[in-house]
Amino acid sequence: MDLESLNREAVEEVFARHGASSITLTDAGDQPVLEPAPGETPLWPDVRITGLFAGDTNFDAFKTDLKASLGLDALPAHTITALEDRDWEREWLKDFSAMQFGARLWISPGDAEVDADDAVVVRLDPGLAFGTGTHPTTALCLEWIDGLDLVDKRLLDYGCGSGVLAIAAILLGADRAVAMDIDAQAVRATADNAERNAVRDRLQVTNHARGIAGEFDVVVANILAGPLIELAKPLCAHVKSGCLLALSGILSEQVEDVLSAYQPWIEFEEPECREQDGQTWARLNGRRTED
Repeated sequence: MDLESLNREAVEEVFARHGASSITLTDAGDQPVLEPAPGETPLWPDVRITGLFAGDTNFDAFKTDLKASLGLDALPAHTITALEDRDWEREWLKDFSAMQFGARLWISPGDAEVDADDAVVVRLDPGLAFGTGTHPTTALCLEWIDGLDLVDKRLLDYGCGSGVLAIAAILLGADRAVAMDIDAQAVRATADNAERNAVRDRLQVTNHARGIAGEFDVVVANILAGPLIELAKPLCAHVKSGCLLALSGILSEQVEDVLSAYQPWIEFEEPECREQDGQTWARLNGRRTED
């Protein structure tokens, strides 16, 4: 249902009163909010609200309650759709086939076959965590990792999501990796995916920066520009002198601000950019200057 000028909280209260198991707000127009300022939780100018209800919900009573609670003679444009019961967390798999990143690296759902003699295959099920390779930021990082000599190296994946970057690095030759994410779903997905790829004994998974010890040969952080800027000094402290750092999750217009934050410690190469859905994302990679 499009909210138009309705009070969002009042609408959510009615949804909850009638047993909505989830309530989702989405952009009803085409004006994305990508990275709000700290402390802000802005909504779009045109908002759509969607609720997930049990099949036996009395929708006549629900609509009557909406009109009465909101003082309306008629509801805004809305639809009610019956959904087949499915394992929605796994529904994405039916449209996800193996994808190649760089020369050797492939990301594959489950046991999908990869027809390449020299393929290094990450078997991935992200669960509820971000990171399958379909987003440009993840793809840019995977391609960068594929091009590195990782033999006997130690890697830090900061904001690991599904763990795909750390796991890929180990399969490509890294000796050990540390994966950190504050999201409990990400930590769980990373550990599960490490088990699936038989690298759990070489991957430390933590949900707090305090769990990261020492310096690394390679550090990759695929998060957002704001956190990357705030974390510049502590992230660089984990990069050994002369070693490598890659940053992603950055829109093209944010590149200069991120570069400026890391300039005291990192000598960057030219940004690598990728466009998708009208947005241009960047990966920044470089080497820590000698101390």
